[in-house]
Amino acid sequence: MIARLLSRSWPRLPLYLDLIRWNRPAGWLLLLWPTLSALWIADDGYPGWHLLVVFGLGTVLMRSAGCCINDVADREFDRHVKRTAQRPVTSGALPVREALTVGAVLALLAFALVLTTNPPTIWLSFGALAVTLAYPYAKRFVSMPQAVLGVAFSLGIPMAFSAVLGARDWSPAAVPAAVPPHAWWLLAGNLFWVLAYDTEYAMVDRDDDLKIGIRTSAITLGRFDVAGVMAFYAIYLASWAALGRSLGLGTLFLLGIGVAAAQALWHYGLIRHRTREGCFKAFRLNHWVGFAVFAGVALDLSLR
Repeated sequence: MIARLLSRSWPRLPLYLDLIRWNRPAGWLLLLWPTLSALWIADDGYPGWHLLVVFGLGTVLMRSAGCCINDVADREFDRHVKRTAQRPVTSGALPVREALTVGAVLALLAFALVLTTNPPTIWLSFGALAVTLAYPYAKRFVSMPQAVLGVAFSLGIPMAFSAVLGARDWSPAAVPAAVPPHAWWLLAGNLFWVLAYDTEYAMVDRDDDLKIGIRTSAITLGRFDVAGVMAFYAIYLASWAALGRSLGLGTLFLLGIGVAAAQALWHYGLIRHRTREGCFKAFRLNHWVGFAVFAGVALDLSLR
């Protein structure tokens, strides 16, 4: 309703909202849940409204900026894919320069939020931006570009730890001290979740991607794609379960992991026949897997 009212005075607003996938929140939710889980673990409970706003709003802004960059980089490929052919940049409804301007403004707003944290987190944000810029081009050179996306979608984890534990030291050497080893292990585990759901996403477009020469994990895994997705889920959930237990998380956390595992098994039923509809549904609902893990973390820490 608000967007409709604003569009009357700003007619290009619907194009901008379409550009950043405003009506498809699954993308930023996939970023949000592991980041919030890391915040709760780092702070041993509720991290306070300031960091909640910084990482909650920052997640939405950076995911939206990433959509702008991705659509510009992939515009020549997307016009050959039925699902993406009508995106604003691909269809020509939105000029490249305008899309990049929108992305830059969103990224600057996210950076303004990061500036309210501490120097180690600010340093890490530059790395996160670099990976975000690199990902759209990875599919031209990397057999499993979803791994690059996994890094981009997981860097909120060390940034969350840094925001909670980092000192007011501008030396880059302060970053390792602000991010404990288990934060990096959580990032590594989360990377496998990204591999799982983005391989499901890539399975939707496999036929189109083969025609235009795009590299994806679905193509690289071939007939082992379904087995690969399930293995990725298993590594993600097992690694987070082990790390959570080592950090003192208990029964409620493991219950969250169990609910997430049940969803992963349900996704097997959705993707096993490799239909576009089933694979896309599995991808679209993956944020509930992350929510289950976050709920387990938050409840376990709050009820100690």
